[in-house]
Amino acid sequence: MTPLKNYSVYILKCSDHSYYVGVTNDINRRIQEHNEGKYKGYTYNKRPVTLVFAEHFQCINQAIAFEKQLKGWRRVKKEALIYGEWHLLPRLSKTAKDTKDNL
Repeated sequence: MTPLKNYSVYILKCSDHSYYVGVTNDINRRIQEHNEGKYKGYTYNKRPVTLVFAEHFQCINQAIAFEKQLKGWRRVKKEALIYGEWHLLPRLSKTAKDTKDNL
């Protein structure tokens, strides 16, 4: 029997306090690669990075869909997820204009 593959969607906090969202099948290796500068992408000049959130999936398609969803979120919504403030997510799902009008 083949063991199930696990995929992780993760959020890294960069040295400039920005966030990076990614997906991998080996989270420990991937974070090490980010910190070693193995890839010349977004995190390359923002090292070191720190893992602040991870969610695990057995289906790569679900992981990719969740990663794409998170990449579309504003910073404040990502932070609500990171800090486990689930109750804020529906309100933060409104557009910036809707939120501003209701304040």
